Amino acid sequence: MKPLADCRLYAFVDAAYLHDRDPAWLAAQLAQGGADLIQLRAKSWSPDRIEATAARLVPVCRDHGVRLVINDHPDIAARVGAPLVHLGQEDFFGPHPDHPAASAPSIPDTLGLGFSTHAPDQARRALAAGPAYIAIGPVFPTPTKPGRPAVTPDYVRWAATHLSSIPWFAIGGIHPGNLHTVLEAGATRICVVSAILNAPDPAAACRQFRTLLPP
Repeated sequence: MKPLADCRLYAFVDAAYLHDRDPAWLAAQLAQGGADLIQLRAKSWSPDRIEATAARLVPVCRDHGVRLVINDHPDIAARVGAPLVHLGQEDFFGPHPDHPAASAPSIPDTLGLGFSTHAPDQARRALAAGPAYIAIGPVFPTPTKPGRPAVTPDYVRWAATHLSSIPWFAIGGIHPGNLHTVLEAGATRICVVSAILNAPDPAAACRQFRTLLPP
């Protein structure tokens, strides 16, 4: 697997956008299209269903040299052998971020940690926890984060100036028509959900993004 710093396209197997497709098939399509990371995100599923699906995705991602990320469940990620888990701010720091030790879940040493961040203070807080990467967004309004205001490219510009020490990915409402705005703001890595998963050919959608991203 390539180093995280060299990864460019972060795609998703999101339960809300499966459209009756098999998750393992979809993961293979994303990997074949050029995704460097694939996150399993299933907010409405039971832990048992998430774990069973994650166990099916592990060999698919491994065979394609792609990192599998499990959203929200470090215990499941560790049991199935996924290399990364992704958490939101409150998932890790809880409702009282000034006292994170009181609420932080136990993260096995085998797991790399990814964080969602929505503002510079959250990025700084996340960095102190020693993550493998952080996500910056949502850059534009997106149905995957209803009610969450867009951070606009201004936060991307801040990240480009202040986060050189860690891989970071711009996320939220990104599609081929607005990607240039994100890249001009300083992003070199992106997460894409609906623009890929709503496409009739997810592999082709990934390939389109790869042609627009830095090498």
